Amino acid sequence: MAEESDLEKTEPASPRRLEKAHEEGQVARSRELVTFVMLSTGLGCLWATGDLMASHLGSALRNGLQFERAAAFDASQMLMQSASVVLHALQALVPLLAAMLVAALVAPMLLGGWLLSGKSLSPKFSKLNPIAGIGRMFSVETLVELVKTIVKSLLVGSIAWWVISGNLQTIMALMSEPVHEALAHTLQLVASSCALIIGSLLLVAAIDVPYQLWSHHKKLRMSREDLRQEQKESDGDPQVKAQIRRQQQQMAKRRMMAEVPKADIIVTNPTHFAVALKYSDKDMRAPRVIAKGTDLVALRIRELAQEHNIPVLEAPPLTRALYRHTALGAEIPADLYAAVAEVLAWAYQLQRQTTEGGALPPRPKNLPVPESLDSLESPA
Repeated sequence: MAEESDLEKTEPASPRRLEKAHEEGQVARSRELVTFVMLSTGLGCLWATGDLMASHLGSALRNGLQFERAAAFDASQMLMQSASVVLHALQALVPLLAAMLVAALVAPMLLGGWLLSGKSLSPKFSKLNPIAGIGRMFSVETLVELVKTIVKSLLVGSIAWWVISGNLQTIMALMSEPVHEALAHTLQLVASSCALIIGSLLLVAAIDVPYQLWSHHKKLRMSREDLRQEQKESDGDPQVKAQIRRQQQQMAKRRMMAEVPKADIIVTNPTHFAVALKYSDKDMRAPRVIAKGTDLVALRIRELAQEHNIPVLEAPPLTRALYRHTALGAEIPADLYAAVAEVLAWAYQLQRQTTEGGALPPRPKNLPVPESLDSLESPA
């Protein structure tokens, strides 16, 4: 039962799932909202520019119906007359076409945003599957679209019946009115009818938009197993991450071991700890720890020191203090300056004795290491 509940898509879509769906062109869309915006824009544009449009269309109609015998035998005059008709028609229709174009671009942004995705345009042969097509024909979405179509038809039909029945006497009286008055009254009646129809479509859009949002998020729901798999993909497989950490540690260890031959001296515990120190008065304010380790790593540091003839000094308190309180590559604490200075001085004397000869310098003893630094604290 627990496995079945984990596979049920009961969890809301994660931000990553929503982003992926957006990239694939899966966003909430409401055709009713787009239809309402475009019809409202068209009606508003006609209402605002109706006089100008009528004037230009009237001019185009007059120019198109005019006929002169001389123009029939002159191609240039016929061309100019045709151009004049087209120009007047464009002047009449361009505001309406421009407004409809803007509405067509802005309307989708009201729900789901403006989206350009090539994935949604790529061919999907699964859509040609007749069984899947039959399933879509009898799906819940198809039923909802059918209900919306019926509701729109009923609304439009009801409004048309209400307008006609309420203005039946006015419509009959149009036949006895002069042409210009009848035309004006007819346009007014048509405009009011369109406004009422568009208003009814607002009600349909107000119902359709929440439904489309709910349906979109329902399709993107995830199961608990999907969430765990997504978390694993985003964070990475724990085994792979552990392997990467091991490789990083090995690489860091190899880089550290490559620095050991550059050390001036190695101080040891003598077996459990080993710390390699380096100092250069040209680019260092204080000596630095360039390598450190315990047990097997400490053993390897001592072996490299022996291979490269680097002085090794047993100084347990100092070694423990350096290991615990100095990060790799960092300068030593100020409280250890005196002790490290003695150790480095002994290393330099030992190098001079090796090249020039003479007596061996005495090993440093009783190095000044504060007890607070030689405590059992976590390594730095």
